[in-house]
Amino acid sequence: MNPYSGTAKSYLSKLAKALDALDRDQLDSAVNVIANAWQAGRQIITFGNGGSSLTALHFVNDWNKSISMATGKPFRGRSLVDNVGLIMAYGNDFSFQDIFIEQLKYVLQPGDLALAISGSGNSENVIRAVRYANENGATTLGLCGYRGGKLKDMARHVVWADVDDMQISEDVHAIFGHIVMQRLCGYAP
Repeated sequence: MNPYSGTAKSYLSKLAKALDALDRDQLDSAVNVIANAWQAGRQIITFGNGGSSLTALHFVNDWNKSISMATGKPFRGRSLVDNVGLIMAYGNDFSFQDIFIEQLKYVLQPGDLALAISGSGNSENVIRAVRYANENGATTLGLCGYRGGKLKDMARHVVWADVDDMQISEDVHAIFGHIVMQRLCGYAP
């Protein structure tokens, strides 16, 4: 066993390596996708499972409050993970694989942005929702890790953390959310 495994030094080294490997142009392009949707008054709809569901919720929390307050322009963010009762109802009445697509059927408008987060890129409920969004005139942005899974190929825009570590992947996605916030709030050029 590596004597540094599980240490702060080991973890931060892995994170630094993953951050250094990121495609900066891909990140900036994805930020522009969000900025364009916001400027056009479109909804930015986030969703994901597990830790990614909390990242999706964190994005909407930060962006709705901070961007709106900093600019005076409303940010129309919503997350498909913030209503446990609704998630459970769709999971019970349909299936867990349909919890996001069923919600999208009633809120998604053409031109909206569906922002899907999946560390593996293969979460079936995320994939079904992205397919639906693509078929119904939405812009899709996928955040993924590992090899990117189906999400990397299906989403029209991608932020890919090429790392075989769920926590590092989730860290990269969280950092992306903070890049978006600072850019749209005017903190960074």
